[in-house]
Amino acid sequence: MDLNTIFFIGPQGSGKGTQARLLAKKLGFYYWEMGAILREVGKENSKLGKEVKNMVDNGILLPDEMLYEVVESKLSEIPSNKGVIFDGIPRRIGQAEFLLTYLTTQGRKNFTTLFIDLPKEESEKRLLLRAKKEGRADDTKETIANRLKQFYYATWPVVEFLKQRSNFIEVDGSPALEEVTQTINLKLELI
Repeated sequence: MDLNTIFFIGPQGSGKGTQARLLAKKLGFYYWEMGAILREVGKENSKLGKEVKNMVDNGILLPDEMLYEVVESKLSEIPSNKGVIFDGIPRRIGQAEFLLTYLTTQGRKNFTTLFIDLPKEESEKRLLLRAKKEGRADDTKETIANRLKQFYYATWPVVEFLKQRSNFIEVDGSPALEEVTQTINLKLELI
């Protein structure tokens, strides 16, 4: 399988961040974690940096146009022959359309989507456990339920979009971490 650009998508608690990092390390790809990218841009002493920092600090989602500006400026720093794994973007249809169009102009043609599926109840259970372990007071049953509702409302159309426009691979996120990693490697023909 010719891998160049991989999108990791899955509900919160599915382990997609962990799996994306492991795969990026294995393949020597650039790991693009949208939250970390935004925090990095927020440290820059530029107009965009200050706007991003203000929005991130106040928990406001960036408007798509601003997000595209961040994506364009950061992606231009990555050589087009270096593989990239995206985690945390695209989250909405407009973002998916923009990203695929922009990446294509950068010479990237092979898109793979890894959708890590996890039942809603299991996501809630894992997130509550993580919140308790990490002492995160902001992760209550209500906020978790709200985030998952947002995922299914805003991101589900992206899943359908990427099914049509990328090599779409669905993985069950329920088993243990190692087993999910093994399944991903198998489906990507890395074993």
